[in-house]
Amino acid sequence: MIAWIITAEIAFWVVIILGLICRYRLKKPKLSIVFFALTPVIDFLLIVLTVVDLRAGTPASTSHGIAAVYIGVSIAYGKTMIAWADEKFQQWFLKQPTAKKRLTGLAKGIHEIKMLGLHVIAYAISASFLYAMTVFIGQLADTSSLLQVMKVWGIVLIVDALISFSYIIFPSKK
Repeated sequence: MIAWIITAEIAFWVVIILGLICRYRLKKPKLSIVFFALTPVIDFLLIVLTVVDLRAGTPASTSHGIAAVYIGVSIAYGKTMIAWADEKFQQWFLKQPTAKKRLTGLAKGIHEIKMLGLHVIAYAISASFLYAMTVFIGQLADTSSLLQVMKVWGIVLIVDALISFSYIIFPSKK
């Protein structure tokens, strides 16, 4: 299962890079959209592979939980990751200066709270997938490893919330 997750991650970045090459080097914006549209297809394939693996009788494991986390993060942060890759591609390969300014003060705090919102969405999506896996497997199988993934991620989410709110409570100096 871990191999499929790694493959999905590599495929995600390959289609993003191909999309950016099509957009900026080949001057084919419509083709770049096709590549960007493949990112949710990769997520869907990972869902299918996870379900097939569980249906084949593989005991639920942490790797199944990580697959759900990957899907949640990919869906919640996908647009943000593509925008980041687009900006970096323009900087590194097209040698264009970045228009992005370093955030400080309250603006940084607001940005961090927005990113926390995406984190909460990713967590909710992943928890939904894990719940669906648990229902799919049924009461007969041990699903404790799936719940353990969410417990650990829950701790990470709490730490992220504390850090994010600290930017509001203690804004950085300009």
